[in-house]
Amino acid sequence: MPDDRPLILSCPLPRTLDLIFAPDRLADLRSRYQIIETTDEDLPALPDDILGRARYIIGQPPLDPATLVRLSSLRCVFNVESNLLDNMPYNEVFRRGIHVVTTGAVFALPVAEMGLGMALSLLRGIHTADADFRAGAEKWGGEGNTKARQLSGATVGIIGFGDLGRALGRVLSGFQTRLMVHDPWQAPSITRAGGAEPSTLQQVLGACDVVFVTAAVTSENQGFLGAEAFAAMKPGAAFILLSRANVVDFDALMDAVRSGHIVAASDVYPQEPLPLDHPVRNLPGFLHSAHRAGALDTAFRQMGEMVLEDLALLDQNLPPQVCKRAERETVSRMRSRPVSMN
Repeated sequence: MPDDRPLILSCPLPRTLDLIFAPDRLADLRSRYQIIETTDEDLPALPDDILGRARYIIGQPPLDPATLVRLSSLRCVFNVESNLLDNMPYNEVFRRGIHVVTTGAVFALPVAEMGLGMALSLLRGIHTADADFRAGAEKWGGEGNTKARQLSGATVGIIGFGDLGRALGRVLSGFQTRLMVHDPWQAPSITRAGGAEPSTLQQVLGACDVVFVTAAVTSENQGFLGAEAFAAMKPGAAFILLSRANVVDFDALMDAVRSGHIVAASDVYPQEPLPLDHPVRNLPGFLHSAHRAGALDTAFRQMGEMVLEDLALLDQNLPPQVCKRAERETVSRMRSRPVSMN
């Protein structure tokens, strides 16, 4: 008897269906859909009858024009990584009415919380005071606070005000900060609705006590924060990198920290895993996190919920509403690299 359930091609590496879906939700998915598990490399070699029946893809494998032609029933590609990739002929994808969506919004709040923790640690010296205490070199009371500053009432800048930037703004709201935002891809009224002041890059760099970078990597902004940008920051300001390392000239960032002009924190690096001999590992004034800010089980499971909700809509010939849809005008300008680990 033929299987008339909608067909899903699953290739979500480095993630797995078991990571994304709770056991009961994965059982529900398997009962409602025929699932063929494959890899990015093996997908184009699947038989024509399988590719021709595939309605959905979970993952974002590279799709060349020839493979896309064979995917004649494709309705939606669910990117469960976070960043949209420039790895398919988007003009043809959109012409055919195929949705490309991402579940990356699940990481916004966890990463924003990590950013808040980094800011507090940099401003109050939490991590350095702990290291001094363990070494028996702690400074008690006010002697240990000669460089400490409060986040409350500070002027804070956010570069990039998408899902992550807006989540960060909400997390910061209780600290009554002055929030300045630079995002050339966003209408000023949307920035103001998020409780922030639309600002130029130079205004953010020159005025802010803390600068968060939450911008995606695009064809236009790779390495755009370099030596000149760091020199424009206030002496002693904190620079916190949460999105992707490629938006920063990382050597210039290290030089700015090494000179004592700024302090910094990062959850992302130019190469991951980072080589053991990389100089940033032992750089005073630099707080580290190993690309773990968003990697929580709760976030991964939320991905599965988003996919299930939008699958239910698509099965009714309705558009996806929960996942974020790729925009025709911007998706081909994205330059993120695929993640290699969860």
